[in-house]
Amino acid sequence: MKLQGKKIIVLVEDLYQEMEAWYPLLRMREEGAEVTTVGTEAGVTYKSKGGYPITSDVASRDTDVNEYDGIIIPGGYAPDLMRRHPATVQLVKDGFEQGKVVAAICHAGWMLTSADIVRGRKVTGFFAIRDDLVHAGAEYEDAEVVVDGTLITSRKPDDLPAFCREIIKALS
Repeated sequence: MKLQGKKIIVLVEDLYQEMEAWYPLLRMREEGAEVTTVGTEAGVTYKSKGGYPITSDVASRDTDVNEYDGIIIPGGYAPDLMRRHPATVQLVKDGFEQGKVVAAICHAGWMLTSADIVRGRKVTGFFAIRDDLVHAGAEYEDAEVVVDGTLITSRKPDDLPAFCREIIKALS
């Protein structure tokens, strides 16, 4: 249990990609981490692109990033909805600025651009948001996982094993 005593946020919102939320959530718990789901509202059940539910434990505006070691942002279309909420964007920005692990997969790069934390960083993401990342100042790499300091990014569900491996390594 490499993550015993670690606390991790998984951001949730409607239209998330099922595997990109549940695989890391369960994998981090398997390693002993305490995982909290954070949405724009507490106690709300958000549905994935395929209708699979996940319920938020806490609202982003009520989340103190100081209490956590990392933030995982799943993709799908959820990041486009997440970034419409200033408290959620600020949570990501604050976590990054405090040196927390911030991990984003697929379309979650949208949250990183809205938090303005990719400028001068090496990242990856789903190919369709490559231009968004580059225009926000990132150096885009087409790789299954890219680690730049405490920023960890991946492209798609096929990359989840490498994505989770690097998150666990960074938090261990």
